[in-house]
Amino acid sequence: MQISFRQLQVFLALVEHKSITAAARACHVTQPTVSMQLRELTAVVGLPLYEVIGKNLFLTAAGMELAESARAMVDEWSAFGARIDQMKGVASGRLRVAVVSTAKYFIPRALGSFCKRFPAIDIALEVENRDGIVRRLRENMDDMVIMSMPPEDMDIDCEAFMPNPLVLIAPLEHRLAGRRSVPLEKLLDDRFILREKGSGTRLACQIHFTEQQFRPQIRMELGSNEAIKQAVAAGMGVGVVSRHAIGTRPEDEGLAVLRVKGFPIHSNWFIVTLRGKRLSPSAVAFLDQLRGSQE
Repeated sequence: MQISFRQLQVFLALVEHKSITAAARACHVTQPTVSMQLRELTAVVGLPLYEVIGKNLFLTAAGMELAESARAMVDEWSAFGARIDQMKGVASGRLRVAVVSTAKYFIPRALGSFCKRFPAIDIALEVENRDGIVRRLRENMDDMVIMSMPPEDMDIDCEAFMPNPLVLIAPLEHRLAGRRSVPLEKLLDDRFILREKGSGTRLACQIHFTEQQFRPQIRMELGSNEAIKQAVAAGMGVGVVSRHAIGTRPEDEGLAVLRVKGFPIHSNWFIVTLRGKRLSPSAVAFLDQLRGSQE
């Protein structure tokens, strides 16, 4: 097949952004150029690669096969370039990291110090909920992902590198604020505000509450820690969030961390990669930094 490397890059941009217009923007070319490249690519393959239903773009079976092969080729070429640069003594390349939303409270700082050490390395950071991160991991879209509850049904390598304690927060005026060793049963009448189903925090809560034989009254489910903090501070209930999601002075946010037995819930942050994935020198350097920061 006579397929150019540029056509593969354009196709992968389409796969990631699900839009010809967005793919053109990502590739810094015009929309007609992207459309032409995709038509030529489809003609060479001999089968439709995608279809548009309503406003949504979906890959066909042939498109999914091509996406998997294209990612492998592009990744291999990028790794080759990085190895050559390393031989030349040039610290450059590209680092692709995807993190669950709660990790946005600390990963940017780690990336910031990494950029100071390696200013020639381009950084791509994606922040999504756990379902989005699992999808990106399954499709091999990043060098590594950072999450607290790695999937159990995938062939992956996981490395715990940082604790992620989950704390129970309440409004400052809550009746149990300031008390010590509060039994969990004291919260039977409270309404809980929790993360959405499928999130790492929610999964950890479900496991913990089941072990404690505690059934929380759930008032609402929210998709971000910021929304939970605002709702709790407004007196709508109590919530469970990562300790990383609140500052060193929770009271400044109108919040109290309740000292409830069984809390904080023990959890960890994990570096997750597909098993057998060959990391680029840039990814290895960042991995070493994450490990070293916890020593």
